[in-house]
Amino acid sequence: MSQQPRITLGGRALVFEPGETLLDVATRNGVEIPTLCHDPRLKPVGACRTCLVEIEGWQRLAPACATQAQAGMVVASENERIDRHRKSLLALYMTDHPQEEEPAKSGTPNQLLAMVTEFEAASDWGRLSQKRAGRPGDRNPYIHYDADSCILCARCTRYCDEIEGVSAIALAGRGSETTISTADELSLLDTTCEICGGCIDVCPTGAMAEKMPLVQEARPDLQLETVRTTCNYCGVGCQIDLNVDRAGEDGHGRIVKVTSPEPGTTTNDGNLCVKGRFAYEFVHHGDRLTTPLVRGKDGELHDASWEDALRIAADGLMGVRERHGADGLGFVSSSRCTGEENYLVQKVARAVFGTNNVHQCAAT
Repeated sequence: MSQQPRITLGGRALVFEPGETLLDVATRNGVEIPTLCHDPRLKPVGACRTCLVEIEGWQRLAPACATQAQAGMVVASENERIDRHRKSLLALYMTDHPQEEEPAKSGTPNQLLAMVTEFEAASDWGRLSQKRAGRPGDRNPYIHYDADSCILCARCTRYCDEIEGVSAIALAGRGSETTISTADELSLLDTTCEICGGCIDVCPTGAMAEKMPLVQEARPDLQLETVRTTCNYCGVGCQIDLNVDRAGEDGHGRIVKVTSPEPGTTTNDGNLCVKGRFAYEFVHHGDRLTTPLVRGKDGELHDASWEDALRIAADGLMGVRERHGADGLGFVSSSRCTGEENYLVQKVARAVFGTNNVHQCAAT
C-alpha cells in the first residue's frame, strides 16, 4: 500500500489529497493563514498576497492559496520574514484606504482593518489619493460601490463570472486607476447583472455594500442580531440569515438586511437570489395581513378570529362537496409553503375530501 503524500507545515507532518493547495491543507488542519482574496468556491488567484508562506528551497515567498501541495514540501506560515512581509503589505494597503472603520457608511466589518490591528501593521506610511472611479450615478436600488474601500482583490468580479456566470462587473482601467466597473459604465440595471448581491457577500472590506441600510442609516452589522431561517420565496429551501435591529419598529424588531450563511455550511452554499436577499420589506409593510379576513354579507372583508375563519372555510368546502361532489373541489398550495405544509394540503384533499384535484406551483 502506497503511503499518502505529506508536507511539513509549521513542524507538523500533514497528509494531503492530490490537487489540494497549501491553504487547503492548512485550513483543514486548523492552521490559520490570513487571506483577503480567497473564497473556497472560486479559482485561486493569489491577488491580495496576504497568504504568502515560505517554502524550503524556494527563493521567493509563495501564495498558499495558489500553490499546490507537493510531497516533501517543508512550509512555514509564521516566521520573521513572513511577519515583515505582512506588515509591509498591509501598511501599503493603508496608504489609500480609509484609516478608520466607518460602520455607518458600509455597515460591514472590514477584514483589512481587522488584519492591520491583528498583525500590528503601520497605518502612518503617508497618504496617497486613490484614483479608482466609483459609480455614483448607478440608479440600481440595491448595490453600492465605494471605490475608497476597494482593494481590488477581485472576489466580486470572480464571483460574478465563476458562480453567477453573468460577468456584469469586471476590473476596468489600468494601473492605479483600475476599478470595478461595468461595460460602458452602465448601471447594473442595464447589464447582465441578476442583482443576486453575491458581490456584496464576498467583499472583504465593505466596498460592495447594500444600499437600503445605507439610505436608512441602519445600525452596523456588529449591533444586529442574526436569526437563521428558511427563505419562503420558492421550494428550494435556501437558508438565510435575517440581520435584525431589535430596537427597531418601536421595539418589535426590524430586519435591516438579509445575508447568506457561510459557504459550505448550508445547501445554498453561500448563494442567494435577488428575492431572497433583497425582497424583505414586505415583512414590515403597512398593507401586510396580520389577521384573518372573512367576507361579510355586505361584500366587504372584515377581521375575524382564526376559529371563525377556519370554521367558515370548512363549511364552504363541505357545501361544495355536498352540492357538486368531491371532484367539484380543487386545492392549490404554494411553493412558499414548507414541504410539510404542502404534504398536509394534499392529505386534506385526498383523505378528508376524497379528491385528487390538488396541485402545487413548484410541481411544474
